[in-house]
Amino acid sequence: MADDIENRDENASCLMCGILYSTARWRLGYMLCMECGEVAASRTVRTVVPMHKSNYFLCTNMEDLKGINNKGGLVK
Repeated sequence: MADDIENRDENASCLMCGILYSTARWRLGYMLCMECGEVAASRTVRTVVPMHKSNYFLCTNMEDLKGINNKGGLVK
């Protein structure tokens, strides 16, 4: 594992475009450069939805939103 980190530090390249980026950024867990990371983040859509007489949940699938706040559950 330590050898993988040492080798990876020398060649921290973006998974999308392949350019080299800061090894400090890689150590933080980012696998994309700043530009590609910004594009990937803008594609992800999330919303927090309150459930009826319950808690909130993070919804990433738009199909899950259909009828989610009804007392009977999902409406098809």
